[in-house]
Amino acid sequence: MKDLFTEIWESIRRNKLRTCLTGFAVSWGIFMLIVLLGAGNGLMNAFLRGGDGIATNTMKVYPGRTSKPYDGLKEGRRIVLDDKDVELTAGNQFSQYVDDVVATVGTSTQVSYGKQYTSGYIEGNYPSRKDIDRIVILHGRFINDKDIKDSRKVVVLPQNMAENLLGGDGEVATGAQIGALHLGAEGDGKKVDPAALIGKFVKIGGLAWQVVGITKSDMSRNDNLFYAPYPTVKTVYGKGKAIDDLAFTFHGLKTEKDNLAFEKEYRAAVNLHHRAAPDDERSIWISNRFRQNLQMNKGTGILNIALWIIGLFTLLGGIVGVSNIMLITVKERTHEFGIRKAIGASPWDITKLIMSESVCITAVFGYVGMFLGMLACQLLDKTVGQSSVAIMDEQIAMLVNPFVGLDVALEATLVLIIAGTIAGFFPARKASMVRPIEALRAE
Repeated sequence: MKDLFTEIWESIRRNKLRTCLTGFAVSWGIFMLIVLLGAGNGLMNAFLRGGDGIATNTMKVYPGRTSKPYDGLKEGRRIVLDDKDVELTAGNQFSQYVDDVVATVGTSTQVSYGKQYTSGYIEGNYPSRKDIDRIVILHGRFINDKDIKDSRKVVVLPQNMAENLLGGDGEVATGAQIGALHLGAEGDGKKVDPAALIGKFVKIGGLAWQVVGITKSDMSRNDNLFYAPYPTVKTVYGKGKAIDDLAFTFHGLKTEKDNLAFEKEYRAAVNLHHRAAPDDERSIWISNRFRQNLQMNKGTGILNIALWIIGLFTLLGGIVGVSNIMLITVKERTHEFGIRKAIGASPWDITKLIMSESVCITAVFGYVGMFLGMLACQLLDKTVGQSSVAIMDEQIAMLVNPFVGLDVALEATLVLIIAGTIAGFFPARKASMVRPIEALRAE
């Protein structure tokens, strides 16, 4: 074994430039593969981070318009969801899958505090809506079961609305300024702490409502949307049996096929309640986050495969370089191989020598490329990973954890070594088949 490595080293030492150029191609291939995979992981993590904490096993149902005539009624009829749809969803027909059902009802209104006022949309809701919609509470609390039971006039305001009601404009206010605003003074335009509204009363529709919580403003939905107990809003604004939309969590639907079958059955039941065609897909709209998540996973999977393909083709360039170098080596050392065979070397000895040299080049330079690739991923995290872009007033990181697991890096390097072995096999086979008399005649 020692003699074998000595011969390999002497061969590499005699052809330093050629070996280094071949090694660079190998290193570059594994380096690019790891950097591409790391950057791809960073992009996907940044994309998926926005969905952290959102319940994926939820469906939302919105009213639409019929697109087919049915039961003597024309198409184009507007569907209005109502309490019976909530009872139907939570009833025995779908109890095998449906867990919590949440209905919402609301209206546009004006909110005032002292001399400050703003327009918004009050939405009657239930406590579980916070988890379904990933509502972030900055101060205080969300609606609770006690609020629902007692039909309390309490509200949860978004941060930007609370700041507007306190008269802020972007700078930090002093305690005296906040106190002045609490008394109804106009203040001097300083930014205030929205938590100052917790426990205070605001006027909504001429009635006093107590502020119990402040949420993070969400520009992707509606920055003037605020929440109150469902029964309170329904009573105060005389909404009757109509609802705006409903949402529910579910279990047991583990595949896309199961979800599609459930949606079909559920849509038919709701449509029949509203005298619409069972297969009319426009009478109600169903937003299924589970299926959306499946589509997202498919998209990230395709992206990951594409990155692997690009990286492997880059890697292939290095492997082809190794094979070509080994072919040149065989041609240059034909005379040497003839002497070896003439003095008793077997074809396997010649094959082993060439293949060992090929494996050594790919392994050594492959691990160098792997190390540099992991280092580049660290650099990406410290530079691009620390930057972000503003999308609808939300700061979105450009890359999140742009790393490749050590197991993936080692597997990629192992693939490279196997490919290097194959690349060296054909030149080695050619060398082992040379007849001694012909090899000795070679110059």
